[in-house]
Amino acid sequence: MSRFLLVVPPLTGHVNPTVGLARELVARGHEVAWTGTESALRPLLGPDATVFGTGTRAFRAQGGHGLAAVRSLWEGFIVPYARFTTKALDAAVREFRPDALLVDQHTPAGALVAHRHRLPWGTLAPGAMELGRPFRGLPLLEEWMAGLLLGLWRRAGLPEEEYVDPRFAPALVLAFTGPALTGPEPGGPASVPAHHAAVGPVLTDRPADPAFPWERLLPGRRRVLVTMGTLSGELGADFLARAVRALELCGPDVQPVFAAPGGLLPELPGHAVAVDRAPVLELMRRGVLDAVLCHGGMNTVGEALAHGLPLVTAPIRHDQPFVAAQLAAAGAGLRVPFARVTPDHLAAALRSVLDEPGYRAAAARVGAELLAGGGAAVAADRVEALVTPGAPWANPLV
Repeated sequence: MSRFLLVVPPLTGHVNPTVGLARELVARGHEVAWTGTESALRPLLGPDATVFGTGTRAFRAQGGHGLAAVRSLWEGFIVPYARFTTKALDAAVREFRPDALLVDQHTPAGALVAHRHRLPWGTLAPGAMELGRPFRGLPLLEEWMAGLLLGLWRRAGLPEEEYVDPRFAPALVLAFTGPALTGPEPGGPASVPAHHAAVGPVLTDRPADPAFPWERLLPGRRRVLVTMGTLSGELGADFLARAVRALELCGPDVQPVFAAPGGLLPELPGHAVAVDRAPVLELMRRGVLDAVLCHGGMNTVGEALAHGLPLVTAPIRHDQPFVAAQLAAAGAGLRVPFARVTPDHLAAALRSVLDEPGYRAAAARVGAELLAGGGAAVAADRVEALVTPGAPWANPLV
């Protein structure tokens, strides 16, 4: 038996994929714990999960688009969160005494602490932003991000000659996606390092999945799930109002299911279903959905495709435009502009993915490609290799 400590940010889309991985590791006899902001993790992980809290503090709200959004993410969250949690992570390692750490790319403090304690560590990559160098055409931006990470390394008191990028563990980069959504690496598949494992979506029930009014799903209707994640900000209500009107324009045979805080939604038609949170995977698994309207987040897109559901995406920021572009290129969905799409345009896109069978066929094909990555079982295999004697986990300079 080995002990694995998962270091994750307080972000739903980053926590959810770790649930299935943790369950697989526990089923194999290992012990698993998480560390992070407990007030955010506990509702997602359930009461029985072992969580080493790092404390709670307010961080600057993420905003903007394009490069402004990247700057907001790094300066408003990644760097200050790393500074805030490093000491608590160090204490968690001393108390839990893990054999290896699994570190989200948005929590570089986990990599610093692993290096300090000379522990094996692997990278968790739940999104596409740091895969395949999406900013290779902007060398000054790449240099700026690298400088921020080196600054965290120095602040932690680690030897500069041993520096390794905290976003990429030397032995394992575990991505919950696949080439269909991230695009091939430059030079083709042969250029993907052997320690990069794209395992596809990890599909498992979540401990805190909410109840759902199944009885309100009307027979004989086509259904669209609308879920825009947590990044829509002040424009979220405006977009949802346009989405409500668009789904009305789709006709009475289409029943919308909205997963959004009630305060963001306008008055809904009587046949619409609205919940603050939805058991997304259960809705997909039961086959009651026909399409998904979302923000282009990697988890939602991957899960929908794994169930053969076409999508309309309205990307907001970060990796969402990359994912939405790959989805559209694969023919498994359509992309619309989040801030500017009109109800008529959105309705036309929704009708297209509902009515034209090519989108569903492409979604099934891409979903099969993603599922071929092996999910939780292959992810656990790769994680177990981190603690196999002789595994090349260490920075070669150490």
